[in-house]
Amino acid sequence: MISIFKKELLSFFGSATGYLVIGIFLSLTGLFLWVIPGEFNVLESGYANVDGLFYLAPWLFLFLCPAITMRSFAEEKKSGTWEILITKPLSITELVLGKFLAGWVLVLIALFPTILYYFSVYFLAEPVGNVDTGAFWGSFIGLVFLSGVYISIGIFSSSLSNNQIISFVVSVLLCFIFFYGFDLLGSFFSSGTVIDIVQNFGINAHYKSLSRGVVDMRDVCYFLFLTGLFLAIIVWKNSKSQK
Repeated sequence: MISIFKKELLSFFGSATGYLVIGIFLSLTGLFLWVIPGEFNVLESGYANVDGLFYLAPWLFLFLCPAITMRSFAEEKKSGTWEILITKPLSITELVLGKFLAGWVLVLIALFPTILYYFSVYFLAEPVGNVDTGAFWGSFIGLVFLSGVYISIGIFSSSLSNNQIISFVVSVLLCFIFFYGFDLLGSFFSSGTVIDIVQNFGINAHYKSLSRGVVDMRDVCYFLFLTGLFLAIIVWKNSKSQK
């Protein structure tokens, strides 16, 4: 697993992929939070928070994570290196986990510099330090888990097709459905209880819950379950085809 992880991570930075993902994410969040006038601009809002980051990031990751993962299996199968990989002394589980961790680490490398945004508003606040620290770290943890789900969905989508574009489109659609689709579905019901039940199947409800600054283990378990589910399906599917 470690060898696959290193190979995949190095391949991101051996090409433009890693630098583009990090550059695009930090450039867009930086522009919206500090430069472009509007509701996300920290300096215009009058409040010492970076809520705009945690609204924008899930939507940016919805496209960036599929871009990272679209080649994970699709390229291996198209180029014929998949057959070589599965003959090595590696289990399918190790192969999948190695690819998943490499993609997730790349996203986290892009995400971690945004901690500087917190310290920026911390010192800009009146008085200094008058920020909702719990909400920031809760939202940040939520983004870490959310990106893990997106990466697992992306790798799953890549395992379905030899075509990277198809993998990308399928991944974006699945990420959208799991992030916002259940919110849309819930809006068709009038009962508050039913709405809550439906929306709790989606990522957004659990992401918002963590954003309140309280880490609820039910939310953590949801993210871990969904990530594990997609990875398990990939392992099962490829183990079956290997036989």
